[in-house]
Amino acid sequence: MNVKSRHHLRSDEVDAIATALSDNLGVELDADTFEKVEFEDSDWDVVLVDGDPLVLYIDSEPFLTVEGANAHPPQKHVVTVDTGAISFVSDGADIMRPGITEADDDISSGDLVAINEESHGKFLAIGRAKTDGDDMVGDSGKVVESIHHVGDDLFEFSV
Repeated sequence: MNVKSRHHLRSDEVDAIATALSDNLGVELDADTFEKVEFEDSDWDVVLVDGDPLVLYIDSEPFLTVEGANAHPPQKHVVTVDTGAISFVSDGADIMRPGITEADDDISSGDLVAINEESHGKFLAIGRAKTDGDDMVGDSGKVVESIHHVGDDLFEFSV
């Protein structure tokens, strides 16, 4: 991933990120610097928080990256998968009902969600819900579309 541009965010942009993360995820980011990075060879727009790629814009909406979710665990919009789903989710697969052990009731179809694994509490992916949280646990069907996951180009990106 080649960096096209990198610039510090204005205070109103930082406030918008802080408000979105607080409202949607229950996460408070306390940092000194926020820099937006745009890439030549990717649609990702990433925000470096004190130098680490912790925030990602998805359809103009700020959300945590996998690294950001592990550094600042979300309190809301979390989907938990069992150990059998870990390898699939880590490879970028969409999340299927049989692998889900728990999903927050506050999730609505279309929401961005953080995918967590049950045994160690690590976040593996970021995705978009295809159904409401109270309808995610079940026997069959794809319920979360994977957007960003452990091991992808963004996860491997470093400054």
